[in-house]
Amino acid sequence: MHYSLCDMIADITQNSVEAGASKITVDCIQNPQSLNVTITDNGSGMSKATLERAKDPFYTDGTKHVGRKVGLGIPFLIQTAEETEGACDIQSTPGKGTTVFTRFNLENIDTPPVGNISNLFFGIITFPGDFDMDIHRADEHRHLEYRLNKNEIKDALEGDLESAASLTLLKQFLDSKEQGGSV
Repeated sequence: MHYSLCDMIADITQNSVEAGASKITVDCIQNPQSLNVTITDNGSGMSKATLERAKDPFYTDGTKHVGRKVGLGIPFLIQTAEETEGACDIQSTPGKGTTVFTRFNLENIDTPPVGNISNLFFGIITFPGDFDMDIHRADEHRHLEYRLNKNEIKDALEGDLESAASLTLLKQFLDSKEQGGSV
């Protein structure tokens, strides 16, 4: 089970990476009532039949995680959104990619905590793989809005998203963005 909404968002974003996406877009728009998240990728996509099976927690194609008998990311996402008066919609086309939209109702007592947004972005930007990522973050209540691009960040760090020094700078930068400042 995921502790926070950020854990669920990271899990679904990891699906995009594992689907071979070269471009991933994450929109994370928050207001006092809801957190709206849209994750779009140009990965392998799914047929309608595969998408329906992916909503079943007891289905896995066995290729992504050999030996695993369940796939819980999408089912947990849908269940959490729907059981807390939110919504979830997934559109996918084989060979073109997938879009996952989720609205989490932050006013429902059963909605998990949002979690640490800067840690979420740190984690998904540093997923291994050769992909670009655009992130759009807005929080209406805090009058906060910013955009990030993984390749621009990587260029600013001279191509290094692995050394302790670069990762420390990245974390400080993301923390400052989430606090409404700049580095």
